[in-house]
Amino acid sequence: MIIGEKTFKNKIIITFSFFVLTFSFVLVKAIYVQVVNNKKLLNYSKGQILREATIYPNRGHIYDRNGSPLAINVKTYSIFAIPRNMDARDYALRNLSQMVPDLKYSELKTKLYKRLRYTWLARKISLTDSQVEKIKKIKGIYIEAVPKRFYPNKELLSQTLGFVGVDNSGLSGVEFLFDKDLKGKPIQMRYYQDAKGRPIKLETEDQGGSAKDIFLSVDKELQSFAEKTIKDAVIEFQAAKGGIGVINPKNGEILAIANYPTFDPNDVDSSSQEARKLGFVSDPFEPGSTFKLLTVASALENKIARPDTSYYCEQGKLLVDDHVISEAETKKKYEWLTVSDIVRHSSNIGTTKIAFDVTFPKLDKTMKLFKIGEKSGIEIPGESRGIYQFKENVSPLTLSNISFGQGVATTGIQMLATYAVFENGGKYFRPTIIRGGNNGITPPQIISQETAKSIQKMLVKAVDEGTGFNAQIPHFVIAGKTSTAQKHDKDGGYKGYVPGFIGFPTNSDQKFVIYAYIDEPQVKYYGNDVAAPVFKKIAQYILYRNKEFNLGENKKPQDAKEQDKENLIDNKKLNPSNSKNKKDQRDEVKVVHSASRHVSKDVMPNFEGLDKLSSQSLLRQIDYPAIHSGVGVVIGQFPPAGSPLKKDISIKLNYSLPKYE
Repeated sequence: MIIGEKTFKNKIIITFSFFVLTFSFVLVKAIYVQVVNNKKLLNYSKGQILREATIYPNRGHIYDRNGSPLAINVKTYSIFAIPRNMDARDYALRNLSQMVPDLKYSELKTKLYKRLRYTWLARKISLTDSQVEKIKKIKGIYIEAVPKRFYPNKELLSQTLGFVGVDNSGLSGVEFLFDKDLKGKPIQMRYYQDAKGRPIKLETEDQGGSAKDIFLSVDKELQSFAEKTIKDAVIEFQAAKGGIGVINPKNGEILAIANYPTFDPNDVDSSSQEARKLGFVSDPFEPGSTFKLLTVASALENKIARPDTSYYCEQGKLLVDDHVISEAETKKKYEWLTVSDIVRHSSNIGTTKIAFDVTFPKLDKTMKLFKIGEKSGIEIPGESRGIYQFKENVSPLTLSNISFGQGVATTGIQMLATYAVFENGGKYFRPTIIRGGNNGITPPQIISQETAKSIQKMLVKAVDEGTGFNAQIPHFVIAGKTSTAQKHDKDGGYKGYVPGFIGFPTNSDQKFVIYAYIDEPQVKYYGNDVAAPVFKKIAQYILYRNKEFNLGENKKPQDAKEQDKENLIDNKKLNPSNSKNKKDQRDEVKVVHSASRHVSKDVMPNFEGLDKLSSQSLLRQIDYPAIHSGVGVVIGQFPPAGSPLKKDISIKLNYSLPKYE
C-alpha cells in the first residue's frame, strides 16, 4: 500500500510539473509575441492587408420644402489595381483602356510606375453593366460600386448646398454642416492576401445605413426665379456681383437665398473659391440707408421721438466734430422734417439728430436686440458676425455715421432678419434654412407692436412718396427702404456703391420679406434704379403665383380701409401710375421743405432753429426788421416766442453753428 501511494504521488508531481512547464512556455511565448516582437508581427499582419477602407454607401438626400430633390446619389464605380498580383501589367492596362476609352493607357502606366500596393486608376466614373463584367475578369484590377453625389439642378442653390469630396464627405455648405447625419454608419472593408497571394474581400456584418434625409425651407421654384432675376440685374448693370434673400417673417424660414456669380457643384474644379461662397451670409458690407430704421426704431421704442416729431435738417450741412455731415450729392436742402419724412427722404442729417437724442448707450442696446454684430445662427457654415465693435461710448461723429449705416458692416441675412421684425410685429425669429427649423420656439418680442407698426407706416410712405417708388406693385401696399451705400476699398477709403432694397407687402395673405443688393454696378448706382426693380419682380412672382393679384379689387381684407387710413394711403396707392413721384427721386435729399411756423402780426413767432434766410423770410411775413448776431441757426431770440408784438420793439436773433458734444 505504501509503494502504491508513493507511485501515485509521483505521477501527480510529474503531471503537475508538465502543465507548469507547458503554461510557462505559453506565457513566455505570449510575452515574446505581444511585447518583445509585437511590432514585427503587426507589420506582418498589416502586410497581409492589401487595402482597407471605410465606406459610406448611402448618403442622405437633400430636398426642398416641397420634396423636390436638390442633392441625390447616383451609382458609379471606382477602379484600382494591385500591381504585384498582375501577371502581365501592360496587357492588363491596355485591355482596361480599350474597355473604358476615357482611361488612357499612357496615364495608367504612369500611375502604376514602381507601384506594388493598391493604386487608384479611376474614381467615381460611370460604367455600363457590360463594362463592369469585363473589368472584373482582368487579373490584378478590381472594381467597386460606390455612390456619387449628384446635384440635378446644377447651379441652383449651390452655395447653400455646398459639395462633397471624392470620399463623399461634405466640404462646404449644408453638406458640410450636416455631414454626420447625411453620411450615416460606415462599412469597414478590407482586402486580405491569402496563402497564395490572392486578394480576399471581407466586409463588416453591419451594412451601414441610418443616413438621414434633410428637407430645406427653400422653395425650389422661387429659388430658381430669384437666381435668374439677380443674375439678370448683375449683367444688366455690369456689376461685380449681387445677392438676394427671401424670408418668411412668421417663422424665420428662408424661402430663397443666393449670390451671383455662382457655380455648379457637379464640377467644382472649374469654379473659383469666391463663387462658391454664399456672400449673403459670409460677406459683410456697409448697409447704408436701410440701417436708418434701426436708429428710428430705437427712438420710438425709448419714447424719445414720435413719427411726427420734427427735426431741423440744417439745409444739407451739419458740423459734427469739425466734420461736415451732408445729404450726399444734392443741391436742394431740407429744413424741417418729421421722423416719418426723414425716413421717406432718407435724410442723413435728420437721422443723425435722432441718434444724438437717443444717445449711443440706448442705440447700442437696440442694436444688440437685433443681433447686430452677432451671427444670426442660420445653418450655413462661414457666417460672418459683421463689423460692430463699440464697447464704450463713441464720439458724436462715430454716432452720426452709425445712425445712417456707415462705419458698421452687416450681412444680407442680418438685414433680412431685421426687417422681418418690422413685418412680424416686433418678434425676432432666428433665420433658418431647415424646414420647421424654428418649430416649438417662441420668438422674443424685441420691440413693441406699436413701434413695428409705426415703422411699417414710414416704410410705406418711403415707397409711395419717397425714394423707393420703383418697388410699387399695383393693388398692393409695399413697405420698403432703398439704400445706396458706399463701398470700402482696400486703401481704407470709399470706392463704388452697393445699392439695395429691402421690403415687403403689408396687405398680402402670404408674408415674406425680400432683400436684394447689387455690388459695384457700373451703369447706375441708386437703390431705386438698380435694386428696387429686382424686389418688384420677385415680389410679383410670389404674389401672382399665389393668385393674390385680385386683392385690391374683391379680396381686400376687412380692415384694409382702416389700414389705408392709418398709412395715409389713397387710391393713388392702388394705382401707382397716378402717383406724383418723379423719376429723379433718389436715396439722397432732393426736395426743399420750409419751416412750418405759426405766423401772426400780433404775436412773436418762434425763430429758434432757423437759419438766417429762413428767419428773414419769416420776418418779411410779420413785416419786422431784426438785428442778426452770429452765423448758423438761431439759438436765442428777444422778445421770446409768443410775446406780444409792438411797433417800437427791437427783435434780436442770436446765431450759432450747430455742434453736438
